Amino acid sequence: MSHVLDDLVDLLSLEPIEENLFRGRSQDLGFRQLYGGQVLGQSLSAASQTVEDARHVHSLHGYFLRPGDASMPVVYSVDRVRDGGSFSTRRVTAIQKGQPIFTCSASFQYDEQGYEHQVPMPAVVGPENLPSEVELARAMADKLPERIRDKVLCAKPIEIRPVTERDPFDPKPGDPVKYVWFRADGNLADIPALHKYLLAYASDFGLLTTSLLPHGKSVWQKDMQVASLDHALWFHRDLRADDWLLYATDSPWAGNARGFCRGSIFNRAGQLVASSTQEGLIRHRKDWA
Repeated sequence: MSHVLDDLVDLLSLEPIEENLFRGRSQDLGFRQLYGGQVLGQSLSAASQTVEDARHVHSLHGYFLRPGDASMPVVYSVDRVRDGGSFSTRRVTAIQKGQPIFTCSASFQYDEQGYEHQVPMPAVVGPENLPSEVELARAMADKLPERIRDKVLCAKPIEIRPVTERDPFDPKPGDPVKYVWFRADGNLADIPALHKYLLAYASDFGLLTTSLLPHGKSVWQKDMQVASLDHALWFHRDLRADDWLLYATDSPWAGNARGFCRGSIFNRAGQLVASSTQEGLIRHRKDWA
């Protein structure tokens, strides 16, 4: 396992500080605010630590309430809402400076047999010969703001390989559809919950920006204010976050300074392992530079 992946696993482990109360450190990825995937993954970790191992998370629904501060730890308070015969429900609140920055509900279930079907995986090229996002960024390093250049170009715990290359500094309008391959950069322990924490962490990367594609806009443009408002995840089966996963995203609607996006996550065998949705702020602001 690479040291950056080691750090991410540690980031998602959390420190128990009291019954139903956990603390997680933060990481600074160079964004204007705390990366949303961090609180998604840590919230799921906190909730999972209050549920028996035999019940596995199948859904998470959350709202981003305030921008987080990447220089400060986050405290997670878990409310054990219900433990029924088959399902358990947890409500998690992420807190900084005495204020909630994120809240979510997560549901857990025993494994059961039932009817099965899924949509087919899109036919796209495999990840083997595609450049990573870091490699693509290095080719345009001179265009990156100096204050975040080192954070963008450094080694990443999650390797992302876009199927289609786009210039974020000179974007062209296109269909609101995107495909990327991603995986953890190293081998992970055989702990199913850990792989789901990592998937939750990675699921926020690039999802909302799918709604910018038809408008020829990019999150790297200084006049764009882009921020997640909510995020939902459904886990359909166990998965390996250290093997390639295809993230197929689309944006069926945008309006009122908001974009709505959907994602389907497939493993290399073509199995649909998870689904996501997100609505976020995509506001054009001339004063945002």
